[in-house]
Parts: sequence; structure tokens; C-alpha cells
Amino acid sequence: MAKRKRLTLPGQVEGAYEAGESLAGLQDPPALFAAPLGMMGGAPPIARVAADQAAQAALSDLAHEMAQARESGRMILSLPLDVVDEAYLVRDRVHADPEEMEALMASMRQRGQQMPIEVTALADGRYGLISGWRRLTALRRLSKTEPQLQRVLAILRRPDTAATAYLAMVEENELRVGLSYYERARIVLRTVEQGVFPDTATALARLFAPASKAKRSKIGSFFRIVQALDGVLRFPAHIPERLGLVLSRSLDQDSGLGVAITDSLAADPALQPQTELARLEALLAPAKPAKAPPVSSPVLPPNGTEELPGLFVETGFGYMTFRGPKLTADVQMQIIRLLRQVRE
Repeated sequence: MAKRKRLTLPGQVEGAYEAGESLAGLQDPPALFAAPLGMMGGAPPIARVAADQAAQAALSDLAHEMAQARESGRMILSLPLDVVDEAYLVRDRVHADPEEMEALMASMRQRGQQMPIEVTALADGRYGLISGWRRLTALRRLSKTEPQLQRVLAILRRPDTAATAYLAMVEENELRVGLSYYERARIVLRTVEQGVFPDTATALARLFAPASKAKRSKIGSFFRIVQALDGVLRFPAHIPERLGLVLSRSLDQDSGLGVAITDSLAADPALQPQTELARLEALLAPAKPAKAPPVSSPVLPPNGTEELPGLFVETGFGYMTFRGPKLTADVQMQIIRLLRQVRE
């Protein structure tokens, strides 16, 4: 009699069951026979392995795409406010208008942050602020009372040089709010001081490349004001173009003007922009010569007055007569000498 052949099905331990044997004597029949073949523990092993590999590949591709989006600035990050360093760059804006700041805070309180700031990753795990100082400042003020505004939306940038970072900051402010001539001149000088650019001409040309030649010339005119009065003026961003050009020219011509302005504002600090501008205009006004005292018309003595004993004088329009016994030749010569002195 031929030996029975064992059948081993997927998932079955070899020798666990022989073909033709009854299941009645098995204490624990294989679960294989409890359901149709298509319902046996999912897909075949090869299919499951292929599916797992495909899922892992998809997740890997997604993670790679997200990393690239983050690095290239196509992903908006949500960062804690305290990890953003606003002092990473010297800020170009020196003054934030209180009314504009209040309006921005009111908008954020109602609608949240609508536009992300721009940051760059630092070595210590923090982020340096490139642009968006007003938005970051508004959020930090609001975060003290608004728990939902404890984070800032940001786009990661990777500027290849410091010059690129400063250019991004200036461009963003020029497009959104616009800088004053003083602020433009100040950031040019600060980038040169930090070695970002070799000289003011290069910095001016790089940072304000879209500006006309005339506009860049006006920015350059404000260099003298920044050099003489930075830290002295409380509202320098309010200096209009006309007054700034006059002030710059006057500082060049008068070496003592900067000291005079410093002393004046230190003795009585201006509390409002209009007050400071009025003080500058007053100091620039040309000094008016002191008025000479009015010359009173001479009153001639009455005719026949005895000016000296024995010497009488008569006067009138176009003549003067001396007479009397004391009108000697010596007195006459004295009178003549006086007349010659007047002529000389």
C-alpha cells in the first residue's frame, strides 16, 4: 500500500495534518479550515511585504518632500516666540508709529497672524529674524494677555551671506511700509561698520538697487545726520526730505551745529515729533542781526545861543554862523581842524 503523502498549506506546521485524516480526533483543528481560503489572515506574505515596502517608500518620499519644502521656504513653521532672536541683524527701522502698531495688534487679536515672518536657523537651535520685526513685536506684546498668540508663523530662509540677509530685510520693509531717509542712511552705515559691505557706495548700490540715482543721492545726504545725531534725536524717522537736506548741509558747514543740537535736546528733550522738528528748524534758522538803536534827530540850539562866553552861534538850513568877541583866530583854527577831522 502506498505511503500517504503529507500536505502542508501556507501557515501550517509541517506534519501537523495528513491528507485523508479525520478532523474529529484533533483537539484544536487548524483555523485554516474555519473560513474560506480568501479570508485566511489577509493577503499572502509576498503581497504584504510589497505593500509594506510601497508604504515605507511613500512615507520616505513625503518626509523628503516636507524637508525640502521646509529648507526652501515653501513651508510655514510655527515657532515659540522666545526662540526668535530679533537682534540677529541690525534693524533698519528705528521707529514704530504707535497708531500703526495698535492697528496691527488689533488685526492680529481679531484675525491672528496673516503673514509669516522670515527667519534663518542659528547654530544654537534658535532662529534669527530677517524680516517681520513689527509683526514679531506686536505678537510679543499680545502674548502677555492672549494665550492663543504664543507662537509666530515663520518661513525659513537660508541666506548665503549677511549681505543677502540685509537685502531681504530692506526689500521687505521698502515694499510694505517704506523706510524714512534717515532709516535708509542708517542701515547703510551700520552694514559698512559691521563689514557686510566694504564701503557706503557699495552698500547703497546693493541695498537700494531699485531706487533711482537721485533717490540714492538723497539717502547719502542723510549720512551726515546719522553720524552726528544718531542717538541724540528721538524722532529721526520723522525728518522730512527738505529739512534733512538743509540739516545735512548745515552740519557740513558749521562744525559746532551738532554740539548745539545735542545740548539743546539734552537740556529739554522733545516729547513729540513736531516739537523736535520745530527745534531743529529754529536752530537752523539764520541768526538775525541785532537791530541798531533808533537814531534820534539832533535838536539844534536856538539862534543866538551863547555857547561860550563871548561866542554866539546861529544855525539854519545849510549854514552855521559863529560871532562874538571871543571868536579869535585861534578859536577859528580849532573849528577848522574839527571840520577837517570830520571830512577825513
